[in-house]
Amino acid sequence: MQFKIKLITAVLFGLLTAAALTVQAQSTDNARFLSLSPPGGLPIIPVMEGWIAEPDGTTSFSFGIINRNDASVDIPVGENNYITPAKYNGMQPTHFPAGRSTGAFAVNVPESEADDDVWWYIKTGNSQVLKVPGRRGASAYELDFILPRPQGSLQPLVGIGENGPQAAGIYAQIGDYPGGTVSANTAVVITVNVSDPAERDPTDPRFKETIPLGVKFTQFQGPGSVEFTRHETTPVPEAPEIPPGVPANFANRFRAPGPDTVNVDGPAGIANVYASFSEPGDYIIAAKVNVHRAPDSSDGDQCCWTNVYQRVTVR
Repeated sequence: MQFKIKLITAVLFGLLTAAALTVQAQSTDNARFLSLSPPGGLPIIPVMEGWIAEPDGTTSFSFGIINRNDASVDIPVGENNYITPAKYNGMQPTHFPAGRSTGAFAVNVPESEADDDVWWYIKTGNSQVLKVPGRRGASAYELDFILPRPQGSLQPLVGIGENGPQAAGIYAQIGDYPGGTVSANTAVVITVNVSDPAERDPTDPRFKETIPLGVKFTQFQGPGSVEFTRHETTPVPEAPEIPPGVPANFANRFRAPGPDTVNVDGPAGIANVYASFSEPGDYIIAAKVNVHRAPDSSDGDQCCWTNVYQRVTVR
């Protein structure tokens, strides 16, 4: 019995030693083997969030992004960033902010193509090509937030500029920046008008006050970088008061939103932000509007927000 135990121990030790030598050899031959962050950065991961059966019979495929790098990454439309069928190519993002971007855009297909896959391909640096299909069928991936949520939340209505017509949807509308052509390195005002169509129970104490709408402006496409700064109509958020008896370290958990984020007091209003473009070219600025202060709305629940996009020409 003791002989068997010693034999097993010796075999296990030999295997572990061999594995360690193999790893050491691989890490010597390939410096990236044990690297947590490759020289070209971590790959951008495309995500299929789900599919929506639209009221008009069409189908929308919602796509998101995971960027595990600490900084944003840009991948132009082309051989490293494309969608098939080719007729849907060109309206995907080329600028990928750090972190998780839920429901960044959608592809809408006619009823006759509802059962056909729409593929999004992304290649980051020297990494392998990653791809994900927009695919209808699996009920677990069906998104039905075009219907009211349990407490009444719906996708907000959003228009371009101060008076543009409003629409709701993951890809509600795209239009030209109302201010016309702008100059590089000159701050201009990007505006959306928003409203919350939800009907909530007025006797519910959670809805004693109207739900504010959150607006997040981001660069969607463009040859250069975009810098957002806070507009004077947007107050600087202050840390909430800490009630008596709450540990003082809770005060340190407050993180003020960035200058690209605006809260609009509901049920309707205007959101403004300054944007400055680093170089000439054609850009797209996205505005994602949510009602995540409501108990039945969050990115994790895949509800409830609307995306609109403004094309900006910079000279």
